[in-house]
Amino acid sequence: MFKRLFVVLVLVGMVLMASSAFAASLSIATGGSAGTYYPIGGAIAAATSKVDGLNVTAETSNASVANAAQVALGEIEIAFCQADVTAWAYNGEVLEQFIGKPLTNLRAIAALYPETLQLVVSKQSGIKTLEDLKGKRVGVGAPGSGTEGDVRAIFNAVGLSYNDMRIEFLDFNGISNRFKDEQIDAGFVVAGIPTAALMDLTTTKDVTLVNFDSATMAKLIASAPFFAPNVVPAGTYTGIDVDINTPSIMALLITQAEQREDVVYAFTKGLFDNIADVQASHAMARNITLENATVGLTAPLHPGAARFYREKGIKVD
Repeated sequence: MFKRLFVVLVLVGMVLMASSAFAASLSIATGGSAGTYYPIGGAIAAATSKVDGLNVTAETSNASVANAAQVALGEIEIAFCQADVTAWAYNGEVLEQFIGKPLTNLRAIAALYPETLQLVVSKQSGIKTLEDLKGKRVGVGAPGSGTEGDVRAIFNAVGLSYNDMRIEFLDFNGISNRFKDEQIDAGFVVAGIPTAALMDLTTTKDVTLVNFDSATMAKLIASAPFFAPNVVPAGTYTGIDVDINTPSIMALLITQAEQREDVVYAFTKGLFDNIADVQASHAMARNITLENATVGLTAPLHPGAARFYREKGIKVD
């Protein structure tokens, strides 16, 4: 009898262990509520929570730069991060927060979608090119943000500096509010399109986006190869009825090397098994596909994600 009871208890224990093999609570750091990370992050959290044993939530954050640091320190499990910021963090370069302090435990889970650099300007300002920013009031992103890093890369490529203009360190909402108060002439926003802050702004103020000509785009890509050409289609925003040529940067999902392989595998599987739910959450989410998940990564793949991609026949390094 005791032997039989012992066997039953062992079997029950094995079942419980198997059922809890992927048990984990994960948080995804997104960005501000006015950007694109936030709604898509919420959809990813809901999709991956469908996996037995996974409880995933999304939360607002200060976006790419802060996200990379939090992930590396183990303060959050998964985060959105621009591809260029991921590279700068992993290699310990470019941004002051990272120089000489490489975050080599960052790992990629998936490439998501292109984030579009949008240089929004007041039509009254007469700004039509980057050169026209000289002497103007310009929002360059929150201090040390991914957007601000992108602005520095662009200015470096075309020979501009912060000394050429009156800069303000503003996030998306800050830029939108300054335009509404007519206290700014131009502002940089890097996010998936359409961006909530700009959708609101273009319905209330007479603004437009700067078109990057082919020569400027070539200079930028030669200097900063993380950038790629992109287009904001006509009609994306109220009052902007022509296509706008502009650079983009890939958005990634990142984690840390120390995350359990089985948990990251389950998360990645949950994401792509339920990708239709995620794609329905935002126009940019339609760009998230299994076929492109390993394209343009700027940190090593986490073994759990790599295992899933190999099972799907995707070659990974």
